[in-house]
Amino acid sequence: MSPSNAESASLRIREGSLDEAIKPSRQSETRSNSDTDSIRNDEPGNGYEVEKKDYADVAEKADDALVDYSYKGSGTTEDPYIVTWLNDDPENPKQWSPVRQWTILVLVAVLSLCVSLASSTYTGALAQVMEEFHCSEEVALLGLSLMMIGYAFGPLLWAPLSETYGRRKIIFPTFAVYVFWSSVCVASQNIQTLLVFRMLAGLFGASTMVIPGGIVADVFPAETRGAALVLFTATPFLGPSLGPIVGGFLADSGGWRWVLALLAIFAAVVTVIGFIFIPETFGPVLLRDRAKRLSEVSGNVYLTAMDAERVVSVGQVLRTALLRPWVLLFREPIVMILTIYMSVIYGTLYLLFAAYPIVFQQGRGWSEGIGGLAFLGVFAGMMIGVAIGYWDNERYKKLHTLHGGFAPPETRLPPVIYGGISIIVGITWFAATNAPGVHWASSICAGAPFGAGFVLVVVCNTNYLIDSYVIYAASVLAANSVIRSLFGCVFPLFGKAMFENLGIHWGSAVPGFIALACFPFPILFYIYGAKIRAKCKYAAEAARVLDQMKSNLERQHTTERRISVESAGLSFSEEPENKKGP
Repeated sequence: MSPSNAESASLRIREGSLDEAIKPSRQSETRSNSDTDSIRNDEPGNGYEVEKKDYADVAEKADDALVDYSYKGSGTTEDPYIVTWLNDDPENPKQWSPVRQWTILVLVAVLSLCVSLASSTYTGALAQVMEEFHCSEEVALLGLSLMMIGYAFGPLLWAPLSETYGRRKIIFPTFAVYVFWSSVCVASQNIQTLLVFRMLAGLFGASTMVIPGGIVADVFPAETRGAALVLFTATPFLGPSLGPIVGGFLADSGGWRWVLALLAIFAAVVTVIGFIFIPETFGPVLLRDRAKRLSEVSGNVYLTAMDAERVVSVGQVLRTALLRPWVLLFREPIVMILTIYMSVIYGTLYLLFAAYPIVFQQGRGWSEGIGGLAFLGVFAGMMIGVAIGYWDNERYKKLHTLHGGFAPPETRLPPVIYGGISIIVGITWFAATNAPGVHWASSICAGAPFGAGFVLVVVCNTNYLIDSYVIYAASVLAANSVIRSLFGCVFPLFGKAMFENLGIHWGSAVPGFIALACFPFPILFYIYGAKIRAKCKYAAEAARVLDQMKSNLERQHTTERRISVESAGLSFSEEPENKKGP
């Protein structure tokens, strides 16, 4: 059996469904029958009753393991068969080949890159938008800020729908609508329509900012998911650093309309490729399809555990998705503090879209295209951050194994501390050297420590929140995403006024002071995090679920050892001491 079954179960549970979270793995509760066509077990209290049936039709559509498997239940409306994954089930996304898994990872990462690139590429053509529509820089920057508004609130809608209807049924229709709104932006005849179309594009494009993360969790088992998440999570943040470079050169050669047109074409091509090669990956939906197929061919009733135990309307799902993030944000200090910290860092990245044109184009006389190259420092730093995160994942894997597959959430925090130092160094360096009299290379290089720290702080804090809240992780990340995107919306708007009033040195230093004020909190959480979580309602509840999952996993391993020993003709008590598990 795969060592990641317990953790994969935790990722498939519906948010807030404690009964599903603490339930032992079905594979420890069921028995395979490879020798007979049927099983009849009438022992009292065991809950198993599988009548003999003709499985010829099923065999035409499913492999022998699926046909012979003994599901919990009796196949009636009152007591349906509960469909679960088999051992080494080829339809289980976590059992797919590494080539297929990483192909899906690359494709969903490119989907996210399309949208994140579109947000900042627009700033490379800002001067041309201002000139054509005769508007101020603050109004033109609304094309960036309103798109961030869409990013903020879109995930509250698309994430719960994807957990009801599946990933594909939500991500591709919404992304197709994103392509449409991105395309009509090109035809805008005034600034008002351009701003509205950009906001709508952000709202529908936000599906690729939240659903791909779920796809990665669906596909990768625990032992390989860390590296995949490091590479994937960095993609939405690489887009903003590349956008001004791409936008600046495209605007110089073809104008702002061609900037938006090429982004729409790129997104359309990626949509077609993704639709062809990205399958459905959400476990409950795949099992629901299997249950439907088995019900049709056998005449019995098959359901998934989620469908059998809870029937939740879409309205209830959406109400929970809209309300619970705010409850967690304002009642859980860990969520509130780390969300503010991450939002300040995220807003600082978008503040650079207002700061860099002032420093490099106005201050040094660079063109839009050359001015965009200044973001190469931030981009290089982000790549360094990805490499560090990938390397640090090896440290976490060792701790993960040492703690029996349930490492304390605080083990995620050391990179956050190092990243926080790197961010402060980068902002201070940039603020001190961004005057025209200082060589331009110094200001550009200052972006590297900021970019590296940005990736480490955002990615590792995200993992810490996921590990701390488990069944409430979706709501925690939704709250985090909303506030973070709002900071990304607001920071560029006051950037110009701040630099005009405070100057480029002190104006650049302001976010550094805020980051410095937030820096001690990850250290405090690293030292006292377990005690703090124990006093927080939702974090403590999540910890109890994890403890129950760990207990279930230990019982499951004991059961498997017993079955293995008894199949060898021994009693469990007769198992040799040197063959017992740890």
